[in-house]
Amino acid sequence: MGFDPTGRLLPTPDDPDAPARAERLRQLGVGAEADPAFDAAARDLARLAGTPLALVTFVGERHQFFAGLYPPPGQGESRTAPRDRGFCPYVVVRRKALVLDDVTDYPRFAGNPVVDEEGIRSYLGAPLLDLDGRALGTVCVLDRLPRPWGRPGLESIKAAAAELSARILAGAAG
Repeated sequence: MGFDPTGRLLPTPDDPDAPARAERLRQLGVGAEADPAFDAAARDLARLAGTPLALVTFVGERHQFFAGLYPPPGQGESRTAPRDRGFCPYVVVRRKALVLDDVTDYPRFAGNPVVDEEGIRSYLGAPLLDLDGRALGTVCVLDRLPRPWGRPGLESIKAAAAELSARILAGAAG
């Protein structure tokens, strides 16, 4: 959920594509289990962006699954979160990259639980798209400090998303 200036939490946007996306994720065999290749992709994203955190996220009907995490979770830590946590569900619904240099500058996002509970201050994410243009999930990098991502950051995250999308779809075809 986001936060508006009147102090109300804003709901995660409606996601009419959620059932079709969940079915497509099942067909592709992704989004339900951790995968070392996705953890490696998250690590590479964090290194490329110079951030302490990165995710490869698949968004289901009721929750999001972090198939790739950097740093990797500790033993027993969950790789799932409700759809109202974080920013990836917005990227998936919009099917567009999201650049938040300082999330506290955006009332819709400033009250998100990851801001208050985990100290996230900046976010840069892009959708993982299938051949039909359906967003399956996201790749993103996060920081606990505000960051001016700029056009180079935006272009880098979009390129990383396109590359990983191609790898996911090639794996399903192979």
